[in-house]
Amino acid sequence: MTMEHPRGRIWAIVPAAGRGTRFGGERPKQYLEASGQLLLEHALRALFAHPAVQGAVVVLAADDPLWPGWQELDGRPLLTCTGGASRAASVRAGLDALPADVRADDFVLVHDAARPNLALADLAALLERGREDPVGAILAAPVRDTLKRAGDDGGIDGTEPRERLWRALTPQLFRRLQLHRALRAAEEAGVEITDEAMAMERQGARPLLVEGAEDNFKITTRADLERFEFVLSRRG
Repeated sequence: MTMEHPRGRIWAIVPAAGRGTRFGGERPKQYLEASGQLLLEHALRALFAHPAVQGAVVVLAADDPLWPGWQELDGRPLLTCTGGASRAASVRAGLDALPADVRADDFVLVHDAARPNLALADLAALLERGREDPVGAILAAPVRDTLKRAGDDGGIDGTEPRERLWRALTPQLFRRLQLHRALRAAEEAGVEITDEAMAMERQGARPLLVEGAEDNFKITTRADLERFEFVLSRRG
């Protein structure tokens, strides 16, 4: 049993229907292992480390042969549903699959299945600050590198100011119905969203930026996986 959180319980949506084609290999990256656990399992355990997170809906590809069949993890319920052809469609499917007692105005987390190194302190800050905001919030990291704008020939056309630029991370925290409507509007407009905040922005909303750790990285390449394995080895 997990202790109740004074501000109520919350559910998470974890899109895991992607094929991970950029990574290469036979398995989608969420099913790769690090220290004997699937990346998906690491991501779920990071969410469940916070007492407010009640359970998760994992969005799977149709006829996914690799799903372990979990119905719970760390004492928290796991539900599954089939995703769509886009991230927006998959997250909408996850929102539709939430338990009936999750209300329209309840906040819901969305977290990448291949982002396994979420820190508990960052998740706590997101929940604390995001639920005070009328729209919601995302974890993000300020851009610290110098940014160059490339020309068609591969040469540098200029240097971009970075003072107000952030890299979007996950989890992202929004109200169930507002997010569902924003995702549907983006789909109907033929806009391919790359994160949930983009869909909310299209509706005129201004989600809050909550600074998170730089090492909340997404596993995209083999080097990313090796980096995560190194982090785990240092953690002991």
